[in-house]
Amino acid sequence: MLSKVAILYQATLPPIKNGIQKPMKPGGYSDSGADIAYELKKNDIHVVTPIKNPNVNIDLDWGFPDTKEGIENAISKGANTFWLNTVLYEKHEIEHFFGKKLRFIGQLPEKVDIYDDKHFTNEVLRKNQIPVPKSQLITSGDLSDHKLNFNFPMVVKPIRGRGSQGVTLVTNQQELDNNLKKIFSNKEYGSIVLIEQYLNGQEITITVMPSGTYTVNNNEEQYTTPWCLPAVKRFNHKDGIAPYNGNVAVIENSTVLSDDELKSKEIVAVVNHCKKSGELLQIKAPIRIDCRADENGKYYLFDVNLKPNMTGPSRPHRQNQDSLVLLSARKIGWDYYDLLKNIIRQSWKV
Repeated sequence: MLSKVAILYQATLPPIKNGIQKPMKPGGYSDSGADIAYELKKNDIHVVTPIKNPNVNIDLDWGFPDTKEGIENAISKGANTFWLNTVLYEKHEIEHFFGKKLRFIGQLPEKVDIYDDKHFTNEVLRKNQIPVPKSQLITSGDLSDHKLNFNFPMVVKPIRGRGSQGVTLVTNQQELDNNLKKIFSNKEYGSIVLIEQYLNGQEITITVMPSGTYTVNNNEEQYTTPWCLPAVKRFNHKDGIAPYNGNVAVIENSTVLSDDELKSKEIVAVVNHCKKSGELLQIKAPIRIDCRADENGKYYLFDVNLKPNMTGPSRPHRQNQDSLVLLSARKIGWDYYDLLKNIIRQSWKV
């Protein structure tokens, strides 16, 4: 069956889960969705779009909202493969279409619903001997009476966050209290947050690819378990945190590790932990794991992102939009189209 691909973007906020709200990106990832669709169309992949002649500058011309009506509209126009470039959760509208003869690119919504909870995922990894930072939960009810299990500095982060949005480094009790009051008062992230041990070493990002068949250096490669693209190091942090990529393009503060760095025992060890994480989470599409070293150079996994950013320099006005995943992919000889083509090959049906 030839793929007729439709890209879905996020149309509404996900439901609140156990008092926790995941924030919505403005545009609902329609920007990266348009990058993907334009690149595929440019390379003669059949892309189904809402209008016949989409405008290269208008993101919403290239994808469908992830609503029942949006999905039905795409199917009526011939789509048989859906790229789930959106925030997924249990009982997402796409699940109503799982019984049909369709293929999907992305994670299973029920798995995302579970593992999008950073605290829960950290505990799963910890129980499987994968190093993660010390952490604890604080609720809005604990605001005036919380006992800390580790020392400053520490990081305050949403439990169902998005990249580095809402993540703050605090160095003393007053900064922590002020930050918690601010987070709980605007209610953007719900009534529970995660505080986490701050690691002061190098930060890297590792893309984990699902098992499957890939084309690498013109050779067919069969991976029976998840595998990793080369690690990317991050620099030019702001107040100890890598800036959100909506504010600073990742090509301005990220670069792939050198061959010698990739062979170091510390990097080899953390790559193996990331592969094991991909296996534990039963991934069906790429995920991105952010890791940081402590003062001794040992890396810890501090953020598992089940929906990595997939922007790319396909459209003329977005030539600086390499994602962290694409930076990694370039190291093994893939351009944006190679990356997308290999991801499509891992599409699945229910």
